[in-house]
Amino acid sequence: MSIWWSLHLRRDAASVPLARRLLLGTMETAGVDPDVSYDLSVALSEACANAVEHGGAAPSGSTSEAYRVTAYLDGEKCRIEVADSGPGFPHRQPPRQAHADDENGRGLCLIRELADHVHIGNKPGRGGAVVSFDKILKWREGAPLAAV
Repeated sequence: MSIWWSLHLRRDAASVPLARRLLLGTMETAGVDPDVSYDLSVALSEACANAVEHGGAAPSGSTSEAYRVTAYLDGEKCRIEVADSGPGFPHRQPPRQAHADDENGRGLCLIRELADHVHIGNKPGRGGAVVSFDKILKWREGAPLAAV
């Protein structure tokens, strides 16, 4: 059995804890180890906060007031994707590395630390950034979705 869900959220700070609570509830119900759930929920919060802060006007000058979060739990791994309709990341420039004392810019670094695999890029052919990450899951004893 697997679980997936997708949310279309307003670019509003209140949407970040909503997405995080939904992920934590899904993982609790499925029987995922709480430490893994926590790591993924922090990474999701960072990705959503980036979409809220930076996912505004698309390159063509149009604006979008929404972003999308999709989560897949399937046996041994969880994959999460956060996509916005903003200007995306500058071409030919990877996202900069933040320093520990920086006030901003640490979210992508934190996502890289908490997840097993991270992809950061732009939507093909359209404006917007996409941050996707996955993590191998650990399960509680007797978890309903544990890989066999």
